[in-house]
Amino acid sequence: MNPVLEKLIRLQRAESDWRHAEAARVEVPRRKAAVEAELARQRGQLDATRTALEASTRTRRKQEAELLDLEGKRSRYKGQLMEVKTNKEYTAMLHEIEAVEREIRAREDHILEEMEKSEGLAAEVKREEGSFKVAEQQARAQLGVLDEEVRDLEAQVQRLAAEREAVAATLPEEARELFQRVANFRGSAVAEAVDGMCGACHLKLRLQVFSDLKRNQDIAQCPACNRILYYEAQVPLVSPEP
Repeated sequence: MNPVLEKLIRLQRAESDWRHAEAARVEVPRRKAAVEAELARQRGQLDATRTALEASTRTRRKQEAELLDLEGKRSRYKGQLMEVKTNKEYTAMLHEIEAVEREIRAREDHILEEMEKSEGLAAEVKREEGSFKVAEQQARAQLGVLDEEVRDLEAQVQRLAAEREAVAATLPEEARELFQRVANFRGSAVAEAVDGMCGACHLKLRLQVFSDLKRNQDIAQCPACNRILYYEAQVPLVSPEP
């Protein structure tokens, strides 16, 4: 194989490996943010349930205080009932007592409803606290793994960048400039020719061009995408013996 072509292939592989490692490294913060966002969502759900429980408790206490006031009012009315002097006043007082008792029954019903609501919310808070504790532990473990992963990727990116620069330094200036020019335009500079086609843009190559490529002796470019082409003989698959 042409030694310059061989180095160009090595440079492309180092470049591709570097790009993949860099893309994976850049993706880690997004993955960490997703873990943190999910934990924040569960924390928000727990906080909302706790707030609902606190609101229900305040409502029940307010109604209990109102019930005490109503019961006090009923007692006063009953005391006053013994002091009225006419049937009309007596009837009016009875109506007042009945109205207060209706309010008392309504408050008692509301208090019972809030008690049942609070019991349900308290159970839900307990369940969500358990779930959140597990989620928090899992998130902490996931974030630890991601921190370790990003450290490994950063080391990998540095190693591959050094490898890429080392290979590039061995190339003639003209070949290095060609590689960079095509890479800047196409994203990759070198492509394998497979089955008579450019492996990148899939242009069908002329038979003579593909035949010449198989020797890997010249620096040849795809007529369509300008990528530097090379050929790698395919190893035939051996079927297992019956």
